[in-house]
Amino acid sequence: MRLSVAVLITLVARFAEAQDLGQLGPVYPIAEQSLLEQIRERLLAKERTGELSALSQRMIQQSRDRIIHPSPVSGLLTSDSTRTHYVDLTFTLQRNISDAQGRLLFPAGTRTNPLDVVGLSRRLLFFDARDPRQLNLAASLLAERPAKTRPVLVGGSYLDLMKAWKIPVYFDQQGILVKRFGIRQVPALVYQEGRRLRVDELGVQP
Repeated sequence: MRLSVAVLITLVARFAEAQDLGQLGPVYPIAEQSLLEQIRERLLAKERTGELSALSQRMIQQSRDRIIHPSPVSGLLTSDSTRTHYVDLTFTLQRNISDAQGRLLFPAGTRTNPLDVVGLSRRLLFFDARDPRQLNLAASLLAERPAKTRPVLVGGSYLDLMKAWKIPVYFDQQGILVKRFGIRQVPALVYQEGRRLRVDELGVQP
């Protein structure tokens, strides 16, 4: 048994030795152009014709347009009647919360409400500035309590409105707040009532 193993090891070792078998056929240099070189030549060609500069300017303009005119929040309707619902922000911790020294602050399973720590000091007014009816209603609500109302657009240009109204105007990018507050129709007013948020969807005249 030991002899068979020794013979096998010897044979494997011989076959494993590197051998120079010489040149078996003609060798040709790689004639294919590298992908990076192709890309470089195409970019240089576009630069010579001015196409690259035009493309760059177009991209800059598109980016500027997206900033000035963000995509409107989809799926919202215009309120035709006043409706109210409430949002409870209470949630349950899924894991322990510890400080920098590892001391336990809040164990998993703790129920907490952010409004117990930080209240909503201003009303949030959601509306679509492309609709003159919503725009007029928003202007009148802001006039009533200008220091206590924060305008939040779901459509239209917030920059144009900031210039016209001379106040900060915000935009609900991707409808994150609208979804969080369960808003389906605008204009809508969100404000704190006790330990909950009250959402009033305000009807506008046709």
